Amino acid sequence: MAQLPPDATAANRLGFDYALEANRLGPPKAGIIDVHTHLRDPDAVAVFAQAAEQFGVQEVWSMSPLEQLNDIRSVLGDKVQFIAQPNFRSDDLLDAMGEGYLRRIQEFHQAGARLVKFWAAPRAIDLAEDAGQRDLMDLDGPLRQAQMQLACELGMGIMTHVGDPDTWFQTVYADRDRYGTKEDHYAPLERSLERYPTPWIAAHMGGWPERLDLLDGLLERHSNLHLDTSATKWMVRELSRHPTPVLTEFLTRWKGRILFGSDIVVQGDHLRADSEETGRAIQATNREEAFELYASRYFALRSLFESDYVGESPIADPDLNRIDPQRYGPMDAPMLKGHQLPAELLETIYRNAAADWRDKVDAFSSIQASS
Repeated sequence: MAQLPPDATAANRLGFDYALEANRLGPPKAGIIDVHTHLRDPDAVAVFAQAAEQFGVQEVWSMSPLEQLNDIRSVLGDKVQFIAQPNFRSDDLLDAMGEGYLRRIQEFHQAGARLVKFWAAPRAIDLAEDAGQRDLMDLDGPLRQAQMQLACELGMGIMTHVGDPDTWFQTVYADRDRYGTKEDHYAPLERSLERYPTPWIAAHMGGWPERLDLLDGLLERHSNLHLDTSATKWMVRELSRHPTPVLTEFLTRWKGRILFGSDIVVQGDHLRADSEETGRAIQATNREEAFELYASRYFALRSLFESDYVGESPIADPDLNRIDPQRYGPMDAPMLKGHQLPAELLETIYRNAAADWRDKVDAFSSIQASS
């Protein structure tokens, strides 16, 4: 592993000047639409906006708190579109994930949202049990079915998170009796894709960037399914491992159904030295560190897709340490291999696929309205 500078951080372990790196990359082949972000707190969003602009991101779709939509719009204007999500911070998770989410979907729709998120990662088993109903967040569960039905009646698209990294199934989810196998989590997704014919986005390359052959099968079987490239550390680690001809062939075969996403989380805690981020290590404590945190994700993804960069990722990847703590420390990172995708393919991934997806939702909404 590389010798790190003394001021290295998890978002900039190699000491890059991300503003300079953005200039070196130059403008992207098309203005980027990032379909997967989590924006909250307008002061932090203003810092994010600087990073997004420098790396050519012209529009973002965000899972933001319903109560903050107007504040975030005051910063980003028409450059932001919102994705309906439940209130994960509610004191009553049973309501927030159940009946309360039915109400919240309608409120998001009234605020202009065209996409609904259903989080179904294996960790949802733990959250649902804490709330008192084990099937609360299952895609096959009765509450989720009612929520997906409502989304379709409103003419909205669906986003979901199914599965997690293979590394997590070797560690975090090693208890197969509790979490099942990774394959087990895809049967409910496929049934839902059949039941609800609206356009879907399966986040994080469908949850399986490690296995392009399995993604081939999902995309072949379900014409309404699309994938996004969000979860930057995960994508860098796994997509860098695929030979460039193999990845390019896959992305070309499914051109128009792979959308750009980052999964950048933006929140006010990133601007405060005394903050304690809930459920995660503190990632930034001031505006400069927050800028580097947000910029690092766009640098890494653009370098992965369009550059000839070959070297360690500037972003620390704790999954390496989780799998092999004897070999890797918490600040270590995998290799990042740039694939230099063709310009026309980059244009589609960066922008056209998202624009086309939106057109598909409009068409679906029109059908729903006339039925």
